[in-house]
Amino acid sequence: MINVYNSNSHNGSIVERMERKFFVPPQNIDRARMLLRHLCLPDTLYPKEQINSLYFDTADLEEYEASDSGELQKRKIRIRWYHTITHYTENVPVFLELKSRKGFAGSKQRQQMQVAVDFLKAENLYKGIVPASALIDILAAFGYYPQKPLQPVIVISYLRDRFIEPSSGQRVALDYHIHSTMIDYRYRGISDLNLAGGVIEVKGRSLELPPTLRNMHLLDIDWGRFSKYSSCLDAHFSSRETTGQMWPSGKNNPN
Repeated sequence: MINVYNSNSHNGSIVERMERKFFVPPQNIDRARMLLRHLCLPDTLYPKEQINSLYFDTADLEEYEASDSGELQKRKIRIRWYHTITHYTENVPVFLELKSRKGFAGSKQRQQMQVAVDFLKAENLYKGIVPASALIDILAAFGYYPQKPLQPVIVISYLRDRFIEPSSGQRVALDYHIHSTMIDYRYRGISDLNLAGGVIEVKGRSLELPPTLRNMHLLDIDWGRFSKYSSCLDAHFSSRETTGQMWPSGKNNPN
């Protein structure tokens, strides 16, 4: 049984925010964590946790193509849950999210649900966690009406350290240990993969970084377009190896 709760932020209004992403080479992850601990305050509610997202797309991967080609306007549809499923005994809170982005400005709408823990087991994720009718109804409530059927494509999990930049209040996250598994039956021959490195995300009302965060240049990081969904799919499509540390598309691997 699936129980649905309305959890849209700010009483259902859509709040737009600016987002900057910085790819962190794998050898600099520990330095990035140490630097952010000096520059920022830890998030008081959720300083660290595992994040898991099941992404949906059309059969011809329209949203992936839009992200991969760098189109100005794009969307991501996913169901997200936190911690490993061993953290739960019966029901798990999950969030259906519609993330919309135009340029560097983005917004996110989400709906909370409770699902049985069995729905999140690896062997069941191809079913999509929730019925297709529920997925479409909630997206319609968000004002989005997909023209083609949606299906689960990939599940991506990673660790996230959260911080608050004290002078501006901007939210900062360090994501690392990024792991992905293809769900779409057409790609079952491709194994699980780990994406090399990590990403720092800075979210707030302005693209301008506060003075403290400008010290991130010490990490030899790049500000640019970085999508976990797109980068993980790129890695799966380019590799048939059983295991491997894959480098994001467009980044130079020093090894």
